[in-house]
Amino acid sequence: MTSTETQPGPAQAAQEATALQQFAARLPKTDLHCHLIGTVRATTFAELAAKAGLELPEDPETIFANISSVMRDFTPYENARIPIVEDYSLDPDGERYSLFQASDWVMQSLTEAADLTRITYEAFEAAHRTSNTRHLELFIDDVPPNLTELGYAGCVEAYAEGIRMAERDFGMSGRLIVGIDRSKDGAYAVRRVQQILNAPHEYVVGIGLDNLETAGPPERFEAAYQLAGKGGLKRTAHSSEHAPVAVNTITCLDVLGCDRIDHGYFVMEDDAVIARVREDQTPFTGIFTTSRRSWRPWRRASIKAMVDAGLNVILASDDPGMFPTNLANEYRIAVDDLGLDRAWLRKSALAGADACWLPDAEKAALKASMTAEIDALEKELFG
Repeated sequence: MTSTETQPGPAQAAQEATALQQFAARLPKTDLHCHLIGTVRATTFAELAAKAGLELPEDPETIFANISSVMRDFTPYENARIPIVEDYSLDPDGERYSLFQASDWVMQSLTEAADLTRITYEAFEAAHRTSNTRHLELFIDDVPPNLTELGYAGCVEAYAEGIRMAERDFGMSGRLIVGIDRSKDGAYAVRRVQQILNAPHEYVVGIGLDNLETAGPPERFEAAYQLAGKGGLKRTAHSSEHAPVAVNTITCLDVLGCDRIDHGYFVMEDDAVIARVREDQTPFTGIFTTSRRSWRPWRRASIKAMVDAGLNVILASDDPGMFPTNLANEYRIAVDDLGLDRAWLRKSALAGADACWLPDAEKAALKASMTAEIDALEKELFG
């Protein structure tokens, strides 16, 4: 048989590529790493800011379009195994806004319980409509400054109402993860966990260490995480994302008792850590798109290296409204930019069902439903 007989022609190759792109877009998905404040639409932010009387330097559409976080000290990253190139050509022209500044403005614009329900419902609606997301887990922050009278429990119930509405309208499932701000001290984290345990809610299933990793090493939060574990809460942490070390991920697993890891790209700095997380099939939630725009190529290269090393990478959206991106776009990047194939897309999507924090029976039902849908999709697109 000649090479021309074994190789697909241009038309067939284009058809196969289109089918794979359709498969990635229509694949049923879970999103296990998504910050609620980072999902807020610019149009919604504009309405909420006007209602709150919040003065902004520019309109929300422009602010979101110009979110770009800048590295202050590049020195620690100069010898990274996967080279990091500071390519500021990806940054916007004009005024730049940090992700944290934009998030703070959104928090200030929230003035009533209905606002919390609205942004939660809209997060689910967007995930459903853009990405065929079937299960969404949202990080929530401290009580917004204008809603202290609601308190933690009142805010959670307002968020939960948005999830109930989404479950009814879109057939989705969802849960909440309480964010632990690592820029604060360990005592704050313990109080935060105790707050959760004192007011248990069916939709609050776990905690997650967030904010800049360089602002707070994971060992600072051992007491809070041990308390959470004893209280039956699931645990995750942003790790090996900003600090160019792999050991933080081991600390998160062995000291904090994390069930999964958010980001984790710098685990590729240490062969022993790579071997450990590959053997354990530790779930990593990976996102190609970041507000640190100059690092986006490095993110892609790092996630590809994690996949090539056999790590359990599950794609997520992080702050989709502000980057902007969505989960379907992250899957598109996996296909178009990284060349990942159908088998990996299927495996990763179903790994999300395995790693989600639904009760066991609901998790099994979710995976079975997703598997049946993927089987049908593969038959339709690939025969």
